[in-house]
Amino acid sequence: MSDLPALAEPGKSSHFYMGLAFFICLLLLLVFALLKLNAFLEDEQQAPVQDIVVSGDRIFIDDQKIQILIKQSQPGSFFELDVNQTHQIVEAMPWVYRASVRKRWPNGLEVFVVEQQPAAIWNGDMLLNQYGDAFDAQISSADLSSKISLPNLYGPGGSEQTALQGYRNMQSLLDATNLYIVEMFLSERFAWNVQLNNGIKLNLGRTEFIDRLQRFVDLFPLISEQDRQVDYVDLRYDTGLAVGWKTLDKAA
Repeated sequence: MSDLPALAEPGKSSHFYMGLAFFICLLLLLVFALLKLNAFLEDEQQAPVQDIVVSGDRIFIDDQKIQILIKQSQPGSFFELDVNQTHQIVEAMPWVYRASVRKRWPNGLEVFVVEQQPAAIWNGDMLLNQYGDAFDAQISSADLSSKISLPNLYGPGGSEQTALQGYRNMQSLLDATNLYIVEMFLSERFAWNVQLNNGIKLNLGRTEFIDRLQRFVDLFPLISEQDRQVDYVDLRYDTGLAVGWKTLDKAA
């Protein structure tokens, strides 16, 4: 009996090589299809972002600017568009406080924005939102005033939230009257000065400014009975106040 290995039958060998050739062809075809699919997905002309929908309550946000900015920063196809990067770009816009971005099949993008709520003009060239955060409005004062009326607050850098909270506390005290604050100044030493809508300037000092403002509110009816016009009221006293009257030139 021979110990030599049996030779493969010719029929079985040909079947093996045919199967191997078929597998290689199938693999090459799959690679080719994947390359074509990748090229298609990367081709902006084949799958562009066509529809960018902006939603959310907004007054100052320009939808067209958002759409243009997204298309300029994300020029690729719908499949290549980076949602996280687009979110960062939109949220970095001046009037956008918060934003969310998501794709919408097959070629759309949904952008939901929460607009900054301006509470005051800060140092003449910035705005404060409702939380006391400063932001650059990038809008003219004329356009701003045509849509909303805001007080002017002035103060040292870093005092934005203190100034806004102080303004709110004082204005809530004045709400029972026909008076409101049009300008408020917070000095480097944190002394409070305000100007009211009737032109009266109040010097409230550094401490107990709410109590001092209450003193003014209590005495304002008596002051208003005078024939002369008030220029300023100095309330930096433990009790009482000092009134500065307008001269004839100022009154005119």
